[in-house]
Amino acid sequence: MALVCAVDITGQILWNDVCRNLTALGQAKASLDEGVLQGSITSDGKFTIAGVPDGTYLLSVISHDYFFDQLRIDVTNASTTAVEVRPYIAGTPMNPPSTVLLPYPILLSPKEKYSYFIPPESFNLAGMFSNPMMLLMVGGAGMMLAMPYLIKNLDPEALEEFKTQQAKIGGLQSAIQSGDLRSGYAPLQLRLIT
Repeated sequence: MALVCAVDITGQILWNDVCRNLTALGQAKASLDEGVLQGSITSDGKFTIAGVPDGTYLLSVISHDYFFDQLRIDVTNASTTAVEVRPYIAGTPMNPPSTVLLPYPILLSPKEKYSYFIPPESFNLAGMFSNPMMLLMVGGAGMMLAMPYLIKNLDPEALEEFKTQQAKIGGLQSAIQSGDLRSGYAPLQLRLIT
């Protein structure tokens, strides 16, 4: 029969200007390895995580509204309660451990309050005209407004040719709409030949 030794990890949250008390902190827990072992936080900020066996753990305070630093906890030889606390930066490897040792019992303080509110974007005229669809609309409207002035300034021969081509295209469209594709195809064929 093997005897497993475990230790209780204790610590305290130091209230500051970011978070003044447990009421402001709300429902929060001190957790090892994302909730494998956890402990409640009391009104004076103290917490205890009971029955921690030998090993390396990542301590974090799980809170909805506040951000806390994460710490690396090494429990070695739990019978003599040797607990080492080191700073941990998310994304860095766990080994080799940092050479910086922090005091035990653990002291943590809230670093910042999360801000979930994102203000809505305000109206931006320059941003609206950077949209390609808006540029196409403005360009098409500009051509529609400029077309009568362009036609008025055409020489008489070019104006007659433009009117005959418009009539052919109008005849093609009406033939296609009526379902008579043969008569609609004939003006198009003559136009391609010339």
